[in-house]
Amino acid sequence: MPKLKTKKALAKRIKITKKKKALRSKAGRRHLLSGKGRKRKRNLRKKDKMPKELSKLVKRALPYSA
Repeated sequence: MPKLKTKKALAKRIKITKKKKALRSKAGRRHLLSGKGRKRKRNLRKKDKMPKELSKLVKRALPYSA
């Protein structure tokens, strides 16, 4: 059997935890930040868990990490 290819674009955007959960960055932190509050920007810095519906797709796209 040939080796499976990793989707590199997704691998750069997602971190897999030790318990095989996917973490992603939150949207809304690139520009137009002056109109957003300090607390909101602080919460946007944190990582967010991927929804369970997408976990099957992530595991298929990252075969050797998930």
